[in-house]
Amino acid sequence: MVYQGARGSLARHVSLSLKSIRLLTPPQLWKIVDRLDGVESRGIERVLPNERNHTQRLSDCMWMWLAANTTTATFALGTLGASVFDLGFRPTVLTIIFFNLLSTIPVAYFSTFGPKLGLRQLTLSRFSFSLYFPNCIPIILNVIACVGWSTINCITGALTLRAVSEGNQTRIPSAAAIVIIAVLTLVPSFIGYRYVHAYERYSWIPMAIIFFIVLGLSAKYFDAGSWGDASSNVTAASVLSFGSAVVGFGLGWSSLAADYTVNFPEDVSSIRVFIWTYVGLNVPLILLETFGAAMMTTLNSSAPRFAERYAKDSIGGLLGAALQPAGGFGQFCLVVLAFGIVANNIPNMYSLALTTQALHPWLQAIPRPFICIIGTIVYIILAVVGVDHFESWLDTLLVLLSYWLAIYCTIVIEEHLIFRRGKWANYDPDGIADWRTLPVGIAAFVALGAGVAGFVLGMSQVWYVGVLAKKVQPKFGGDIGFELAAAFSGIVYPIARYIEKKKFGR
Repeated sequence: MVYQGARGSLARHVSLSLKSIRLLTPPQLWKIVDRLDGVESRGIERVLPNERNHTQRLSDCMWMWLAANTTTATFALGTLGASVFDLGFRPTVLTIIFFNLLSTIPVAYFSTFGPKLGLRQLTLSRFSFSLYFPNCIPIILNVIACVGWSTINCITGALTLRAVSEGNQTRIPSAAAIVIIAVLTLVPSFIGYRYVHAYERYSWIPMAIIFFIVLGLSAKYFDAGSWGDASSNVTAASVLSFGSAVVGFGLGWSSLAADYTVNFPEDVSSIRVFIWTYVGLNVPLILLETFGAAMMTTLNSSAPRFAERYAKDSIGGLLGAALQPAGGFGQFCLVVLAFGIVANNIPNMYSLALTTQALHPWLQAIPRPFICIIGTIVYIILAVVGVDHFESWLDTLLVLLSYWLAIYCTIVIEEHLIFRRGKWANYDPDGIADWRTLPVGIAAFVALGAGVAGFVLGMSQVWYVGVLAKKVQPKFGGDIGFELAAAFSGIVYPIARYIEKKKFGR
């Protein structure tokens, strides 16, 4: 059995006996997984070259992220330019294009690590952050991110599904919509890697068709003058703050990237993996966020239903207003859009389990599918509680994600390019659980602290505006948190890591 070999390997590497692990985990859990035919029992253990699925298509690198981002959540992000940051259409679109092309580079780059090392993303980061501490910091933050994104996505889907019953006496309860979406998400993530890719390979198609239908029905209500209107209220502060939100969405996949390429052959072209992934990310991100920005221009159109339904049901109402002329077929399209959010939630739940296992061997002893169940229950509760605070929760989550991920990506990339010289031969993937061969972690911890100092100085939130953020815009602040976080950690890590290697030799 896969799990027997995995647990035996775990015991050898971390000095835990198999008996100890069995005491930590109810044996009934493993028996249940074993009886479920086709369910992946493998956790974060390395996928050896002879265990790879050599029939997997390289194009899955594109379909994976194309599907995960062809959802109403991506559309919703584009609406924030006007609703939260008071930007006109032109600055919103330019911000979307530039910051997406920038923020998705690390995601595509980390995807190339999976085939070469056979390790999941938050496991391979041990080569920079050490075995337990400070690697537990990005792990805990990624757990929060996976749960937080799943919560936000569920709320987006629930608002869309709730808009289906607009005008009826009985409206679909938000809680019921959230539970339905969460359960549908759980199925592929529970079964495992192969079914995650199989679902994402095709799930984007109906979503893309419906978004084109929405575009066809609403295009005549777009404010054609918005592109040429630079808008007098456009400031560097609003562009940078919206840009941080865009970065938080695209860069958010960087802590999951290698999870979905570990089954490709070792000799697969890294350039092709990068290109497929980069294209799969940017096509839906740029197009749908731009579409969301365009839809916000309908609020001042001659059709009052857009503004009325947006005020009542937020993103779901906006989409519902566009599809209203289509009658029953429009309602059917809304249902599909609501359930389409499942494609975005699946990687969050699948990677949540892998990230949780990377925290400690005791958690690695829990079967991966059951961690998916626990995570699902948690975000259902959070989504039900937060359904009426969608835009504020979304903006805050996106910006905070951009802060810590900027630090994480900087450290991992610098370790690879500077200290591993970009060569896979300088890694020992079989020693990933041996603290004696991994970095001590002092350099990563110091760089983390420097990065935190950077984003505190540069952040601009309702509850706090940093000293340097006020330099951008004295009254409201301009968010430069992720830029300063990356810069500060990027300067400190090479110096601290050089000293660490000189002192400890690893």
